[in-house]
Amino acid sequence: MREILPALERWYAARIPFGLATVVAVSRSAPRGPGAAMAVGSDDEVVGSVSGGCVEGAVFELAQEVVASGEARLETFGYSDEDAFEVGLTCGGEITLLVRPVTPETDPAFGAVAGSVAAGEPVTVATVVDGPAPRGATLAVWPETAAGTPGNVGTLGTTGLDVAVTADARGELALGASVLRHYGPHGERREDAVTVFLQSFAPPPRMLVFGAIDYAASVARIGDFLGYRVTVCDARPVFATPKRFPPGVEVVVEWPHRYLGSTDTDERTVICVLTHDPKFDVPLLEEALRRPAAYIGAMGSRRTHDERRARLTEAGLTEAELSRLRSPLGLDLGARTPEEVAVSVAAEIVALRWGGSGAPLTTTAGAIHPRATA
Repeated sequence: MREILPALERWYAARIPFGLATVVAVSRSAPRGPGAAMAVGSDDEVVGSVSGGCVEGAVFELAQEVVASGEARLETFGYSDEDAFEVGLTCGGEITLLVRPVTPETDPAFGAVAGSVAAGEPVTVATVVDGPAPRGATLAVWPETAAGTPGNVGTLGTTGLDVAVTADARGELALGASVLRHYGPHGERREDAVTVFLQSFAPPPRMLVFGAIDYAASVARIGDFLGYRVTVCDARPVFATPKRFPPGVEVVVEWPHRYLGSTDTDERTVICVLTHDPKFDVPLLEEALRRPAAYIGAMGSRRTHDERRARLTEAGLTEAELSRLRSPLGLDLGARTPEEVAVSVAAEIVALRWGGSGAPLTTTAGAIHPRATA
C-alpha cells in the first residue's frame, strides 16, 4: 500500500471518504501478496491494484458499496472460468480482500500512519478482518522507543485484544512482516475467534551504490523505482555531485570503506560496488562482506574479479565470506548500455530476494508466483 499512500493521505486530509481494499491472504499463484491495496475515492478515482487487473472491476464496485454503507466486507476471489465469464483470477490462485470505508471518523489513526510511512518511520496497522470484534476496526502501533510518535491510536474493541495485538505488532514490525493472527475477544490465543491482519510498514531498505560512474546513475534510478532508499558514495567530488543523479538520491563524498564503516546496514540492504578500482573496492569489500546485507555485488571483468578475489583472500577473508560476493554482478542479459546493465543488476537482486532462478518462464514449470519462503 506504500505506493498509493500519497493519494490516500490527500483524500483523508480533505475528508473525502474512500473505499480501501487490502489483500489480507493469498494461496497458490496469486499475483499480488498480502498488503497490496487498491482504493476508490470521489469521482470514481482509482489508485493501486490487488490482482494485476483480474478482479479490479468487482473490487471497484465493492469499494463504492462499503463507502455507501459504512460497513467493511471480506471477499475471496479464486479461479475464474473464462467461458462462464466469472469474476476471478485466471492464474488459478486465490486472494482474500478486506474492503473497508476510510474517513477520519472510522479510522482516526490513518493520518498519523501515512505521515510516519512518508517519513520512513516504522509503524504497524492492525485491522480486524473477521470474528466478533468490529470488522474494519484499526489499531496503529509504533515501536516503544520511537520518539515523537503519537503512541497507539485506535482500538480493536477490547483492552485485552489491544494489548495482545500490540505485542505481536511490534514483533512483526521488527521483521517487516504482514500476517494474519488469531485471538480470543480478550487477547487469548484462539484459532476460532478474532482474525486480525497486521500490516507492517518498516522503513524502506537501503541501496548503497559505490562509484559515481555513468552506470551508477542508472542503478540508482532503478533502485529508487524498486523502493530502495538510495545513497551513492564516491571519494572524487568531481563525480559525486547531486546533479548527476536522480532527485531524492543521497550523494556522499567520502572514501567508500570509511563511509560504509560509519553507516548501518541490515539483512535487507543492497550494496553495489561499481568502482572496479582495487584501491577503492578491496577495502570496501573487506568491510561489506563482514556485515549484514541482502546483496553484495561488484562490477568488473572476470579477470578483475579473479584479481580482486585474490587480494581479498590475502586480506584474510574466509571462503564463507567470499561466497557472499556476486561478481561480476547482474544476470546474463547481454546488457551493454548503463540502463541495460541496471536492469541486469535489478533482475539479480529481485531473483535473489524471492528465490527466482533467472531462467525464462517458458523453460520453467509450476507456479509463477510461488509462496515466499522469507
